[in-house]
Amino acid sequence: MIPACSGGGAVDLLGKHTLCMVVCVCLCLCDSRFKQLSDTHRERAPVSVRFTMLCARMWRRPVPLLCGGAWRRTRSHVAAAAAARLDLSGIYPPIATPFTAGEDVDHRGLEGNLQKYARIPFKGLVVQGSNGEYPYLTEDERVEVVRTVRRSLPADKLLMAGSGCESTRATVQLTEKMAAAGADVVLVVTPCFYKGKMDSRALIQHFTKVADSSAVPVVLYSVPANTGLELPLDAVVHLSQHPNIVGLKDSGGDITRIGLIVHRTKAQDFQVLAGSAGFLMAAYCVGAVGGVCALANVLGPELCELERLCVSGRWEEARVLQQRLIEPNAAVTRKLGVPALKQAMEWFGFHGGACRSPLQPLSEAETQQLRRDFTSNGWL
Repeated sequence: MIPACSGGGAVDLLGKHTLCMVVCVCLCLCDSRFKQLSDTHRERAPVSVRFTMLCARMWRRPVPLLCGGAWRRTRSHVAAAAAARLDLSGIYPPIATPFTAGEDVDHRGLEGNLQKYARIPFKGLVVQGSNGEYPYLTEDERVEVVRTVRRSLPADKLLMAGSGCESTRATVQLTEKMAAAGADVVLVVTPCFYKGKMDSRALIQHFTKVADSSAVPVVLYSVPANTGLELPLDAVVHLSQHPNIVGLKDSGGDITRIGLIVHRTKAQDFQVLAGSAGFLMAAYCVGAVGGVCALANVLGPELCELERLCVSGRWEEARVLQQRLIEPNAAVTRKLGVPALKQAMEWFGFHGGACRSPLQPLSEAETQQLRRDFTSNGWL
């Protein structure tokens, strides 16, 4: 029985349902005809046709969520369709979060940085990653920073937002908020407080539940220097088969591992991003598609140039540039960390700002060492 609605609402409701049924039937019939084509003809079909058929097959796939005996679709189906066409290739700065002298988030300083980043050919920005000091921000602050970036970011740039938390439940909830705030994709770090119990079984269950519930595609994040935990290879391979998990940011720096991940996941539409500028060229050599590099906050055009050289196969020029980036990259990451990154940003015309306690500013000796690492390589 159609519920009574004022103003012809019942007729509108019936019309919408009928239209949806007609569209679904047409998609299913077209998909059946599409499958009858030879592999060669299917490959020659326009991208728009192939994507439409992918959506049809995903719609027809049953998802067993019991609700009054009916089968329902989940938001992950919509996200998986988006994931199927998401290209991560390129360079992303994991942007810093500026703070005022009182340690409040400096949104004006952040917006100033965003205006400058908009002139650099980045693929997008990573917001609330490790260099954004996300462990020191409240959940509301993390979401508000993403909103600020979304307002300023050009439409053709990807916004990758960090949504990882220690519990699966909290990660699912924050992922939903990040998507609502404008994230195109979420970056989910490995939970690590109980690292002794974070084996492949626990991590596969964690990331699967997050990806199942996420309205946007998911990128895995392995950063053992901060978490003391490397996402196991077998877990990455297993998770690469999930339709809503599109890639991995690997900050460990083990090139053989990156190459093996690319090799073991080549049957999937799975993309690996190098997590540091120090091994970006090497990562490209073994099949990575881009990088999330702290140094890009300071030397963004140079990192984009290194990407261009690698992609175009100009390896000798890439080698020379890569070598000049190794020492400054080490200085703003493993040696001196976020305080050094923010100091270098100030030297290069960006707003670094203070760190939030307990992180401390650089000592005079550390500042001098940082300057030497940049000047000796011709950057200052």
